[in-house]
Amino acid sequence: MKKVLLVTLLAAAFAAQAQTSSAPQFEPQRLSQHVKVLSSDAFEGRGPNTAGETKTVDYLVEQFKAAGLQPGGDLVNGKRSWTQDVPLGRFEIKGPVTLTLSDGKKKQRFTQGEQIAVRAAMNGEKVVDFKNAPLVFVGYGTTAPERKWDDFKDVDLKGKLAVVLINDADFETGNGEFGGKAMTYYGRWTYKYEEMARRGALGTLIVHETAPASYGWATVKNSNTNVMYDIVRKAPREAHAPMEAWIQRDTTVDLFKRAGLDFDALKKQAQSRDFKPVPLKGITLSAHYAVDAQVIKSKNVAARIEGSARPDETVIYSGHWDHLGVGLPDAKGDKIYNGAVDNGTGIAALLELARAYGKAPAPKRSVAFLAVTAEEKGLLGSEYYAANPLYPLEKTVGVINMDALSPYGPARNFTISGSAKLDLLDQLIAKAKGYNMTYSPDPKPEAGHFFRSDHFPFAKRGVPAISFGSGEDLVDGGTGAGAKAEEAYVTNNYHQPSDEWSAQWPFTGMARDLGMLYSLGRDLADGGAWPNWSQDAEFRAVRDQSAAARK
Repeated sequence: MKKVLLVTLLAAAFAAQAQTSSAPQFEPQRLSQHVKVLSSDAFEGRGPNTAGETKTVDYLVEQFKAAGLQPGGDLVNGKRSWTQDVPLGRFEIKGPVTLTLSDGKKKQRFTQGEQIAVRAAMNGEKVVDFKNAPLVFVGYGTTAPERKWDDFKDVDLKGKLAVVLINDADFETGNGEFGGKAMTYYGRWTYKYEEMARRGALGTLIVHETAPASYGWATVKNSNTNVMYDIVRKAPREAHAPMEAWIQRDTTVDLFKRAGLDFDALKKQAQSRDFKPVPLKGITLSAHYAVDAQVIKSKNVAARIEGSARPDETVIYSGHWDHLGVGLPDAKGDKIYNGAVDNGTGIAALLELARAYGKAPAPKRSVAFLAVTAEEKGLLGSEYYAANPLYPLEKTVGVINMDALSPYGPARNFTISGSAKLDLLDQLIAKAKGYNMTYSPDPKPEAGHFFRSDHFPFAKRGVPAISFGSGEDLVDGGTGAGAKAEEAYVTNNYHQPSDEWSAQWPFTGMARDLGMLYSLGRDLADGGAWPNWSQDAEFRAVRDQSAAARK
């Protein structure tokens, strides 16, 4: 028995080594060319429901066809198309935004995008118009019964604007009920808006601070003052208050001072479960702006290779094709948000992985390549797919998502968005050893990246899913060079018109990493195992509910 086991283990080891050595070679030049095309000005920043979307979808379909894949989208007359229609609510502020603050003594006009960044209302109202709405500070705006935490203490928010802090109550100290520095879903801005809407607030003002938000004001301004999108909801007022906005920290400090309050002192109080909401006495805000609301259709693009043995079981590679489109100009007057790194890189990776699979023998399970829309609007394309799957989620083996990969040289490590515990990560860690790479946990768990990538709509429905991230320990320059490059990108280019393709980018790191991701996906597609979440993961129970479908 021992001899048989030894032979089996040796055979498995040799097979793994052979697969690593036989993984297809990915060409940096092809990756660079995809990013160059997709992030060119001609694609107008790849905004959903624009001419840029049409060009993007056409390019993706053309490349998938050339790779030898089959359509994997909606059924049309009994045949698969290349796309999945994604109906979205489209909301745009029309005309001037009038915002007037009063402290009882004097009035002050706020400028859209400067002191405050107001999002177009997504609750169905054509006009947002209110006068002298009172403000109340609700700390981190969290209701977490399992942690015995309630920031609201039964305060009535109807007709009021809630001022709320970003991230979790233990971000500052790194110790507490919410995972320390690692952001929970309670810390995400999406949760803040939804919770205030559930409580009937007139609006939400999220206080921007760079560290807990993990990005600067330029990102907030550019992401929130343009066209907004949402999935089409039956009851939009339950998810969106009339006003949703961010407000500058310095502006907030001044508001508190005018109300006779100390912002820093109250922020510290908010880090305790004993915190109680505090009205900003004498401070009111008036607002008036019109909103154009429409229902439009965007598209996910889906290609597929049918499995030779178990075609009803599916492995998914994914990435989002969209960016911010055309928006407010930067200091140079550039209005096109090209999105080269975010996420031209992920789509380039998706296309080249598809090309590699197209050249290889058919896997035993099906493999789908999913380019989703409206990630920048709140993971809407992946959310729509997960709610309306083209292939059953209970028989989806796993999702490998790629977002904002490094265009530089190879690193000695890799990471994923967040700190999820699942078999898929264990398999990737094992696979990385063959590439002399190690796993580094998310270097910024406080940024809440787990909730900011397209794997999340799958994960919350139980499907094992990860979002792959490039490492920072560069072979050429080490962690110092990698961290410097990442910081420079986040500060100077992320969600800004300057996120443009560069001829200086070597793409050699991506090319190497794709060999590993191909090998992982191929193992899943040729095997019969079903990876799962760890026993203590919050998504394990959801996955286990559909276990019978995988027997």
